[in-house]
Amino acid sequence: MIAAARHGRAKLIAVDGVDGQAVFAAARAALAASTSGVPAGTHGGVSRWDASGIFQDLEVADEDAGSPSPRTILLLYAADLAFRLRWQVRPALAEGRTVVVAPYVQTAIAFGRAAGLPAAWLDNLFRFAPRASERQVVAARDPNAVAIKDGFVGRASAHVAGKDTPACKRLITATEKRLRRGRHRRSRGRGDRPTRRAAP
Repeated sequence: MIAAARHGRAKLIAVDGVDGQAVFAAARAALAASTSGVPAGTHGGVSRWDASGIFQDLEVADEDAGSPSPRTILLLYAADLAFRLRWQVRPALAEGRTVVVAPYVQTAIAFGRAAGLPAAWLDNLFRFAPRASERQVVAARDPNAVAIKDGFVGRASAHVAGKDTPACKRLITATEKRLRRGRHRRSRGRGDRPTRRAAP
């Protein structure tokens, strides 16, 4: 879903973090701030992960298929993001609208680095994604308290770790640390704007 931008200027706002509920709340707040003064009838919403339904299909996959690897999870996330960009984000930007994407690229790269994937592979995987006009990283109050299967990171960690709850929690915590440190951050052009941190 999309919302008309103030003054008709296209804007892509990325909201990232491990806490799915906090990320969505921050995305809604960013949308409200960006569309302040815009007629209510033109408001839209937030482009959320799994708009394509790929991960819903993964949920009902036969157990005999086994647990997907972190690389497979991120390939699926990239496919879902490409779907969102094709059908939600790029058409809205072309019309001069604001799109809040939650989560976007930083969360996926942080998860990949926490899972041990090479930075170069991750950079190349998400090179197709347009740079954001604004970015926010939502800090989880307590990564250990993030519900398993809540949001992309919780769901991805649960798929990778299977029934090993401690391993799942460790992966969530490691992803949060990567986001805080910013070590996952891609090299971007001069047009990048600073990352803003938002409290949940």
